[in-house]
Amino acid sequence: MNRDVDAYYPTNGRVILHVDMNAFYCSVHEAEEPDKYRGKPTAVAGSIELRKGIIVTCSYAARRRGISTGMHVNRALKQCPELILIKPDFHLYRKYSKAFMKIAYSYTPLMQATSIDECYLDITGSRQFGTPQQIAEEIQRRIDEELGLPCSVGIAPNKLLAKMASDMKKPRGISVLRIRDVPRLLWNKPCGELFGIGGKTAEKLRKIGIHTIGQLAKTDEEALIRTFGVMGAWMKQAANGIDHSPVLEEREPNKSIGHTTTLPADIQEREDVHRVLLNISDQVARRLRRQGLVAGGVQITIRTPDMKTITRSRMLDTPTENAGDIYDEARRLYAEHWSWDKPVRLLGITLQHLTPKSEAAIQLDLFEYEKQPKKEMLTQTMDMLRNKFGENAVVTAGMLGDDPSVLLRNHKVRGTSLQMDFVGKDGLDLP
Repeated sequence: MNRDVDAYYPTNGRVILHVDMNAFYCSVHEAEEPDKYRGKPTAVAGSIELRKGIIVTCSYAARRRGISTGMHVNRALKQCPELILIKPDFHLYRKYSKAFMKIAYSYTPLMQATSIDECYLDITGSRQFGTPQQIAEEIQRRIDEELGLPCSVGIAPNKLLAKMASDMKKPRGISVLRIRDVPRLLWNKPCGELFGIGGKTAEKLRKIGIHTIGQLAKTDEEALIRTFGVMGAWMKQAANGIDHSPVLEEREPNKSIGHTTTLPADIQEREDVHRVLLNISDQVARRLRRQGLVAGGVQITIRTPDMKTITRSRMLDTPTENAGDIYDEARRLYAEHWSWDKPVRLLGITLQHLTPKSEAAIQLDLFEYEKQPKKEMLTQTMDMLRNKFGENAVVTAGMLGDDPSVLLRNHKVRGTSLQMDFVGKDGLDLP
């Protein structure tokens, strides 16, 4: 083994990298169409043509012109009239995400993807590839040369500091953050800049006289626990740069599956609300089935035009993977906890208390059990058609409108006429 390289690795400790893609969505579009987007102020927005579209992310050229994530499209265009708005393409983002993680994975099997555009790497056992700095530089270079994407890399003895190090130099930075560096580099910063502390917690800390990470590091742990519970002990350790969490090779099983949709216009009519809830129910149920899970609880999310958000949930009598069951429960929750004269701008459904279907005890209705195999076969067929021909190959009548007979049609896909174009509102009955 090269002793010069080995000197960079601790004898009793870890070396963690955090790879963070820079302005990922915009960078992907720039890599795909450099002549169109390179060096220009761009932004990906969820609803470009709609009145309340929100900036999802923006390029660094746009940020230099005052554009920021979460800004309304109308305001962004006033701030930067030359801003180029791009519709999101999540299929494309997933393609590039898999590509950059494949590069990262080639340096260690200990890789944990935490989102579509970032991952942790435990390179403690990767000495054969060089020093941590050399590995970071090579990963960054390969992602740039092979994919045309910029990234920042943090190098540290744990995940917390690696994450904070990757934020120090953007774009295209590589930063090292050791525990001994924490007092000099972090202690003068506000508590809200410590990864894991949100705005509400930072405000609560300010109210008790703790403004900086350094003050937090020196605060009595018992006092923090009395105010914040077990999180108080974590904050004390984090402020001192201590984090023992491992890099997980496989992501933990989902604790919930959810989807929300911001509406192009506020709605309050019963039919409109039901149509949106049915659509969302179908999406989350399909994701549930894809992972071989069933849900024991349903939660709805409602956001008002003034951005107030409420959630309401209920446990199900029997775990389910069926969109119809999820839809029925979502409708009941909405009717019980919201008034039809109050408009909403966002609706969401989250499935909770997930268990593998193979382990769930599902009680069949005495009068429905004979139909269950047929229902499951139909659901499997619908999923198969969507996997092959796209999400719109099969839709439920309730998603289309009040008169589905007007909208019944045969899709021509790859020369094949799909006769099963829509099913009943419960997603089960063929025409």
